Amino acid sequence: MIGQLTLPFRLLVACIYLFLLAPILIVLPLSFSNDSYITFPPESWGLRWYAAMFSHAGFAQALWISFVIAITVTVLGLAAGVPAAFAIRRRKFIGREFLLNLFTAPLLLPSIVLGLAILLVFVQARLLGTYTGLIIAHLIITTPYVIRIMLTAFSTLPPSVEDAATMLGASPFTVVRRITLPLMMPGFIASAALSFLLSFDEVVISLFITGPRLRTLPVEIFDYVESQTDPMTAAVSVVLVAATLAIIFLIERTLGLSRTMGK
Repeated sequence: MIGQLTLPFRLLVACIYLFLLAPILIVLPLSFSNDSYITFPPESWGLRWYAAMFSHAGFAQALWISFVIAITVTVLGLAAGVPAAFAIRRRKFIGREFLLNLFTAPLLLPSIVLGLAILLVFVQARLLGTYTGLIIAHLIITTPYVIRIMLTAFSTLPPSVEDAATMLGASPFTVVRRITLPLMMPGFIASAALSFLLSFDEVVISLFITGPRLRTLPVEIFDYVESQTDPMTAAVSVVLVAATLAIIFLIERTLGLSRTMGK
């Protein structure tokens, strides 16, 4: 009976994977096209659009802006999210559940609604088209993920180990440095990687905030697709997918995805 159910289940899983990977399976060969417009399958093959991508001034500038903003958002998100998750998980105080719901509320809102709300607030604060506004907007998106992941990471830390270290004479700073930090490191790295990828890849919120002088890479790609029909965007997409897979592979090889996500 179990064997009879295994084959249909595997076929279902294979179909789901094929459905999810179908866009990549189309974009990958398109990125190696030498044609001047998008055709599938390509009529000629080469690295023409990869070379054009690296020499495109708009993409290069947008890539640097996205990288700087993603790094800044990652650092600030960890600085805010890790202490918040620690306090919510380890401390008992009035309003703890309210704070948790407040911090994670952006996860429940559609991006278009959240983007419009941020736009209305930032217009009054004169933060549109600024690095400060874009960083704050991305923090609103990424910090809830940091808190969620770190809550899971802290829930897997046995308080008895910290208590034992304290009873043996370790100072609070020593307990944090020698016990807490090493045990929470997988969740910390997962939060950092996810924050960076979310900020770097964010397009909906960024469309509301960016201006003509400040454009992230996803916004630049979005505008390019509206005016051009060549395969350069396919080449950019393949490079971004490869970079994302490289980050995931690095985490898997160093820590393991299951351990990193707190499972």
